[in-house]
Order: sequence, then structure tokens, then C-alpha cells
Amino acid sequence: MSRSSPNARPSRDRYVDFLRAWAIVLVVFGHWLITGLVRGPGGEISAPELLATVPWTQWLTLFFQVMPLFFLAGGHAAGGSWARAGGGTAEWVRRRAVRLLLPAGVYSGLVLAAVGICSTVGVDPGTLALVGWAMAMQFWFLPVYLLLSALTPVLYGAHVRWGLLVPVAMGLVALAADALVLTVHLPYVGLLNYVLVWGVAYQLGFCWRDALVGGIGSGSGNGKNGKKWVPVAMVVGGGGAFAGLVGLGPFPVSLILVTGQQPSNTDPPSAAMLAWTVAQAGLALLLAPALRRLLNRERVWRAVRPLGGVSMTLYLWHMLPVLVIAGGFYLTGLAPQPHYGSAGWWALRVPWLIVLGVVLVGVVVALRPLERGLGVLYERGGAGRPWTLWLGLAASVAALTRFAAQGFAYEGRFPVLPALGLAVGVALVTVPGRAPERRDAKNAQGSQGSVEEAA
Repeated sequence: MSRSSPNARPSRDRYVDFLRAWAIVLVVFGHWLITGLVRGPGGEISAPELLATVPWTQWLTLFFQVMPLFFLAGGHAAGGSWARAGGGTAEWVRRRAVRLLLPAGVYSGLVLAAVGICSTVGVDPGTLALVGWAMAMQFWFLPVYLLLSALTPVLYGAHVRWGLLVPVAMGLVALAADALVLTVHLPYVGLLNYVLVWGVAYQLGFCWRDALVGGIGSGSGNGKNGKKWVPVAMVVGGGGAFAGLVGLGPFPVSLILVTGQQPSNTDPPSAAMLAWTVAQAGLALLLAPALRRLLNRERVWRAVRPLGGVSMTLYLWHMLPVLVIAGGFYLTGLAPQPHYGSAGWWALRVPWLIVLGVVLVGVVVALRPLERGLGVLYERGGAGRPWTLWLGLAASVAALTRFAAQGFAYEGRFPVLPALGLAVGVALVTVPGRAPERRDAKNAQGSQGSVEEAA
């Protein structure tokens, strides 16, 4: 498998870091915006689904569904990391997996401990299930990214050999899988699209790095300007296909799961989501030159850079402020409650978002000692045996998938088997062994620096 010299280490691409930070911020903002709480006559708290209750809001998901950008940036960075890695496959995969699993494991452990305590003291099962779902709603990303990270050596090897043909082939297989889901009703076939559709964006990140889809490559390509027409074709073709699939085809406009809506664009990722992914990636490539010039201004970069350092914290913990506000203002009856979805309700979204932002800042600050502790733990861990890595990844992916689908307290019960599976999986992946011969210099900065450092 051809890889460039480990000594040829390019400088960090600020635009890649910006895409990562932008995606995380919009995910957080979007989740907060569509989460509305209602206090019932008996004091119970519910969270009506905004996209289902107020259907026009589904159009807002065209702006907030930016995870294609994260996978695109992830592929760009992971391709560079693998191309210059000096160790073996298992060592590289373990290092990337630990960046996700350590903070995710700690987060899950704390939430599960709270679930266990609440279940023991007799908290209403319905309330517990709702809270458990809210605290795990972002988990769908983790097993998908872990799988793509584990497959990176193979995917990058295919990229070196076939280039742009790889994401094209993955897209065609994803379309075939989606057709089987729609026509023959084989839902399990659709599960492949979690890796195929998001894998297209990830693979396009490799192509972007090597200037195969426009721009200037920083990887194994020749460094000359790439094919400038490719991003334009991606925007026009992907955008046109999405419009046709939504306007004329069977797919809804919402790019976020809406309960009861079939087919869905995200569960599993559909042909429409694939089209949107291609269009969004193309737009990001077209905007790259202008945004790179902007990010080269130190004042702008100083405002963007800190977001990358706390992105994993933001991603994992951003629903905790909702619970804090629910307890402080809704359970006490202090929060005003205009009609759900009314003009007054929308006006209150502004202070709602501001208060949540203030609380999240406090959460990030409070978690800094924990992050430093995880960084020390990561540095002390060495590379264990390969079988512990692959078995640990399998157990972790299975547990995280279960949490993503059912939450931390499905039907108000403590999830014994998934909790045990995640604990075993994280332990196996992070088990200390012989110290690796070489590590990237960036690894000394702590295990929770950013989601992308995990990928």
C-alpha cells in the first residue's frame, strides 16, 4: 500500500479545521433549535417533535444537516494522517479509535450512572426514557465514524489505486441498496448506506487532499490545480438530483429523521441524502479559496481555532444544558409557554439559545480537568495486541449503535448488556501494552482535543 514519507508533514489546513468546527456548531445549534419543551398540567415535561408538529420546519434541515462536511474534512485529515504514519495498521487505528472512545466512554459512564440512580429511586420510566434518548441522540455518528476510521487503510489504498472511481462506485452501490429498500423492502440492506453514503464524503476527502476534485492538493498528488469543473458538477448534479428525488420522487425534504416518515433520508441514509452530500461537498470545495483567504487573517483564525479544541466536548455534552433548563425553568413552571410553534414561541427561541449557550460554556469549563486527565491516560496507554483492538471495536460499535437507536434508558430501564458491551469494548481498545515506537506530535495535546483528532 503506497504511502508518502512520514517526514513529509504538511502544515495544518485551517479550512479543514473550520469545516469541522462549523459542522459541530451547526449540529449543536440545530438540535437546540428543534428541541421544544412543554410542561403538562400535572407538571410532567414532554418534548413534542418540532419537525412533525410544524412540518414547514423540515426545510430548515437543508441548512442544519452539515454532517457531510464533517466526513469530508475527516477524510481529508485521516488520509493525511495515514499517508504519513510510521507504525502499523493496528497501531494507527487504535490511536484514532481511542480519541473517540475515551471521551465517549466517560460520557456514557456518567450518563448511565445517573440512569441507574434515577431508576433505583423510582423516577417515572417515561421521563427517564425521554432523558436517556435526548442524551444519546447524537450517538449515531460514533459507530459510523469508528467503522470508517478502522477501514481507512483499505479505503485509502483503494483511493491511491483508483482515485475518484472509488466514491463513484460506493455511491452506485448505495443507490442499489436504497432501491432494494424501497422496492423489495429489505431494511437490513439499507444499513450498508450508513457506511456507503457517509463513506462517499469521507472518500471525497481523500480526493480533495490529492487535488482530484479541484483545488490544490496537499497529499500524494502532483500539487497542481485540480479539475476545477468537478466541484461545479458536484453542486449542479447533486443539487439537481436532490430536487428531483424530493420534488418528483418518493423522498421527503427533511434531512433529519422525522418519526413515522417513510421513507426517511437518514434512517438509513437515502439516495436523496447521497445527492445532498455530493452537492454540499462540491459547494465546500468551491468556497475553499475565498474562505482560506479569510481564515489566513489571524484575528479570524483566533476566533475559530478554540472551537476545534473543544469540539468533542460540545458534541457529546450539548444536550445536558437542555436538561438543566428543563429542571430549572420548566419543572418549576417559571418558563413562559406560548402555543407550541406560534410566533411567540419562536420569539422565545432567542433567549432559549442564549441561555443554553451560556450553560454549555460552563459545562466546557467544568470538564477541562477531566479532559486533561483523559490526555494523561491516553499518553500512558500503549499499543496492545491486535485482537484486543478489533474485538474492542466490535463491542464498542455494537453498544454505541444500540444507544443511538434506543437511548440510554429504553422504556425506562437500565441497558445492562449495551453498558457492559461498551465498558468491555473501551477497555479492550485502550488496554495498555508495549509503547508504540512512534506517535504524532499532536498526540500530546490531550485525548479530547477535537472530534477530528479521533478520526
